[in-house]
Amino acid sequence: MTLDYHTILFPEDSTFLVTGGAGFIGSNLCEALLIMGYRVKCLDDLSTGKIYNIEAFFEHPQFEFVLGDVKDLAVCDAACRNIDFVLHQAAWGSVPRSIERPVFYAENNIIGTVNMLEAARKNRVKKFVYASSSSVYGDEPHLPKKEGVEGARLSPYAVTKFVNEEYAKQYTKHYGVDTYGLRYFNVFGRRQNPDGAYAAVIPKFIKALLDNQTPTINGDGTQSRDFTYIDNVIQANLLACKASSDVAGTVYNIAYGGREYLNDIFATLCKLLDKDITPHYGPVRKGDIQHSNADISQARACLGYNPEYDFTKGIQEAIEWYKKNV
Repeated sequence: MTLDYHTILFPEDSTFLVTGGAGFIGSNLCEALLIMGYRVKCLDDLSTGKIYNIEAFFEHPQFEFVLGDVKDLAVCDAACRNIDFVLHQAAWGSVPRSIERPVFYAENNIIGTVNMLEAARKNRVKKFVYASSSSVYGDEPHLPKKEGVEGARLSPYAVTKFVNEEYAKQYTKHYGVDTYGLRYFNVFGRRQNPDGAYAAVIPKFIKALLDNQTPTINGDGTQSRDFTYIDNVIQANLLACKASSDVAGTVYNIAYGGREYLNDIFATLCKLLDKDITPHYGPVRKGDIQHSNADISQARACLGYNPEYDFTKGIQEAIEWYKKNV
């Protein structure tokens, strides 16, 4: 039986800090928490997040927006005051962009996370939940991907996420901060940006097809991914905030546990959108892995994670959102 995240309840006066709250995942977390009746503070420097993702919340009495950079420890410290739960999503994504800008990724993704961990420690937050990534598995060939069985990281982005996990473990071990790392697998859904050179594949495909354009598939399209609808990610973040201290200081795969091939996804989108378009095939992106599929048993056992949306259900909702909003 699946789990509706709206049934995951907290004390009425709970206050959440969402870093990167103007981004794709962060803004969905902010919205869900506001709908559920909790106070939400959103911290974002708008370097990749977009104000239009959160402007609908500005009139909400329970919402506060802080324009600030996680690379500044003082900003993080101020943001964590009187906060119960931290959902740390702030980071720069994209494997190929990290290869182009390794120093910036180290500063933003690693220093920013350590600053947030330190601020959470000083302000005695109850739970610190942070976004990690399936990219941590690197060149480990076996499927499904299982926590504790990782290969060599293939990009600076993957390295930043792995280092963040190690720092979080240290903050649990030495300072008693309850940290929970969520290794997201190819999240998709409403508000994911379809534009730009580093856009994720599903929104890029959908927008191209809606515009009757020919999208490019990097490689031959036989790559597989465990695509994960945004509502499953919201569920995982909320469950981690409720998790026992006994299961803190570790990481959890957050996915549906399925496996979709890019060529099949494109064919499905063409069918759902009633389009007859043949994709263009381009070079393989540097740093990309060929196959990804998650073992989610640890998240099920320790967090109570039970994803509500499979790929088919999620893609149908995503398409409807893009039809109305792109």
